[in-house]
Amino acid sequence: MKNPAVDDATCLGTVEDVRGATVSVVLNENTVTGLLFLDGHGYRVGQVGSFVRISIGYINLFGIVSRVGAGAVPEKLAQTEPYGRRWMTVELVGEGNNKGNFQRGLSLYPTIGDIVYLVTEKDLKKIYGRPEEPNFVQIGHLASAESIPTLIDINKLVTRHSAVVGATGAGKSTTVANLLFSLSDENRYPSSRIVVLDIHGEYAHALKDRATVFRVNARKQSKEQELCIPYWAMTFDELLSVATGSLDGKERGAVIEKITELKNESLAVAKRKGITKDNLTVDSPVPFSIHKLWFDLHCEIRATHYEKKGIPQSKETWALEKKEDGTEVQLGNILKAISPKFRAIKDVKDDPEKIRLSQSNLNIGNALDSLAAKLRDPRFDFLFKPGSWLPNEKGLPASDLDSLLESWIGGPKPITILDLSGIPTSILTNLIGTLLRIIYDSLFWSRNLPEGGRERPLLIVLEEAHTYLGQGDQGPAASAVKRIVKEGRKYGIGAMVISQRPAEVDSTVLSQCGTFFAMRLSNTSDRGHVTGAASDNLSGLFDMLPILRTGEMIITGEAVHLPVRTVMDPPSKDRKPDSSDPVVYDEDNPGGWNNKRKAPSNYGEVIEVWRKQQPMSPRIVINDKE
Repeated sequence: MKNPAVDDATCLGTVEDVRGATVSVVLNENTVTGLLFLDGHGYRVGQVGSFVRISIGYINLFGIVSRVGAGAVPEKLAQTEPYGRRWMTVELVGEGNNKGNFQRGLSLYPTIGDIVYLVTEKDLKKIYGRPEEPNFVQIGHLASAESIPTLIDINKLVTRHSAVVGATGAGKSTTVANLLFSLSDENRYPSSRIVVLDIHGEYAHALKDRATVFRVNARKQSKEQELCIPYWAMTFDELLSVATGSLDGKERGAVIEKITELKNESLAVAKRKGITKDNLTVDSPVPFSIHKLWFDLHCEIRATHYEKKGIPQSKETWALEKKEDGTEVQLGNILKAISPKFRAIKDVKDDPEKIRLSQSNLNIGNALDSLAAKLRDPRFDFLFKPGSWLPNEKGLPASDLDSLLESWIGGPKPITILDLSGIPTSILTNLIGTLLRIIYDSLFWSRNLPEGGRERPLLIVLEEAHTYLGQGDQGPAASAVKRIVKEGRKYGIGAMVISQRPAEVDSTVLSQCGTFFAMRLSNTSDRGHVTGAASDNLSGLFDMLPILRTGEMIITGEAVHLPVRTVMDPPSKDRKPDSSDPVVYDEDNPGGWNNKRKAPSNYGEVIEVWRKQQPMSPRIVINDKE
């Protein structure tokens, strides 16, 4: 009896082999490959990345073509299969009913002889076309159907984490800027909040009206705010890593005791809610003066003293250098990290004036010298002289952490850009770890409050992630990110990892990303890393990564109903991040190689901005590749 399905123009073939979610399909003899027109729409038949539907009663199974031709023939039939029969390999990804409801995963599998149909635009609209639902945002359209928007479920995108990967020039920064622009729409999401860790200062231009920008050496003309990271909000180990380096044994214990003592003195002067002397530790975010810490320890180990019987060594017995008139010199300057000048040791027989060195046996002189140099270095002012969060000698700052946290994640604009381009590279990774840890801890402990993570989720965007999330990296940044991707979902803290070298990103981090935006990747190891980390078994689809166009991507994972090949909607010129390729030859570019220089060279300006470390505002470049 003739199967009526074969007369259906959308019928492609029948199932002949099932291996879990991988299905081998034999095309009908009368199936037209290439371009097929139905109801005025053209469809690519038998093309890798196209969708198929397998009807099983009231259930439709949906899959993606991952291989066509001789390579799709089952291995046992490869030697005997007639060349006249044509095969496809399909990876099943989800199922739906006749009412259009769709879900990922499979409740049943096809059997031999089940009919395989082409997925039409009508079918795709049932799966993808839900722009009216407020939890979906549009970032582009299907590569196979321009009339169907690509929609992203923000519930799954934010809390289940995501990764944007692609080679340089593939369009990562523009894609991220587009996503952030959509997620910060005040009409749809008036309470959204996003923090961007911007390593190279790329996003301020694209999101200027949606974001508050914090930057070391802020540019007043750009309405940027000073980035301040109070050292006393750091844990003890975080502080040591940027201030003195590691300490061991009795030296470590002595510094812990001294910091705890200074924090207790600060609490005694000004009580703070939530902390008392009984529950205070060296890691508690309580203000103290690091300048006084340095000063006291420096004097403890390096001060010389007049020998006075019965009087213990103390500040009263210091042997300070004397001026010409015999008076002692000043006691140094604590906030400027200037130490007192002590007289040399003097121990001459029968001399009544004996001068001895401090009795301290701590070996931390080099660590204290390193700390003093950083306290005097203006590059570290954002950390050790953090504006209104700088404590005085008594450990009292003008502002507390609540105002700092509110400016980062509770300001009037939905996006906060922490521009880290001005931070010394020697401590950049440690500071990233500190920033993430401060944000995570605050939202973790306040998770059930109105501004906590569960009540108002937060998305953290991690640019150039490969620079601080390397394979096996155990540094502060890597530890903080791993904690976020492992535990953040439960507390409303999501991460978006961005990298041009996914093979260099720790596999633990990538494996926790529920959604992948995979753009052009030519490197074999990078593609393999993405294929292994993605939640969908679509190795055939990922084989297309080397030939994707700029702005084109494959999106897989939880934020999309089906894995999809997408073309991104291009942003307007003033919405492009400051990461475009310089134009070498262009009639409209006065600096191009094809145009003579009209203005005289002014390298004085070059040196000026270099010394200031404040780049000029970017020009809008027309031929923007990213």
